[in-house]
Amino acid sequence: MVKSQGFLARAPRRITWQMAARTTVLAIACSAAVLVTGCASLTPPAPVEPIAGVSVEHYRGRFSVRYEQNGEARNTYGNFDWQQNGENATVQLLDPLGQTQAIVRESPRRASLELPGKAPLSGPRLEDVMRDALGFALPVDGLRYWLHMQGAPGSQASIERDPQTQRPIRLKQDGWTIDYQAYFDGTPLRVKRVDLSRDLDGSPLAVRLVIDE
Repeated sequence: MVKSQGFLARAPRRITWQMAARTTVLAIACSAAVLVTGCASLTPPAPVEPIAGVSVEHYRGRFSVRYEQNGEARNTYGNFDWQQNGENATVQLLDPLGQTQAIVRESPRRASLELPGKAPLSGPRLEDVMRDALGFALPVDGLRYWLHMQGAPGSQASIERDPQTQRPIRLKQDGWTIDYQAYFDGTPLRVKRVDLSRDLDGSPLAVRLVIDE
């Protein structure tokens, strides 16, 4: 470390600044990679083709995740692009610089996860596939309903509402607590920010989604 500092001290100021700038940009790009090691990324998925009689829902925004892996606290953040076509979902996770770092696909029969430089991972349950590969799992199946401020079918859900506006402020289902923090102005009512939390077998998980459009 001392030798490195001496070299930089003797280098011309212009060259030193340029090298430092390049190093900083590269460090940001690599360290901001949300889900994988390295700076590689995936090709973004093609737009979802609509199914006859079914409307495509499209969400874009930012996410952050706090979780534990092997007893250590970890966090990751970035952007997301979510396309929902009936029961089929494609979720693209990007690092803060806009590079695709993971593509999640879910259908009633199968779920898959694509990571840079690796063969696609697949299985019957999306949460299992994501947890095995990433250390955490996003509740994609439930979120399609929770973003509409309603419980997913098949299990008990409870909803708390603001006594004045009657807007949902909290929903609980399947061990998840969904806090509705902000809404878009206007009608119909649409969620702008939602916080999700869950403690599974002593491993806490917290997810924040901010929807930009």
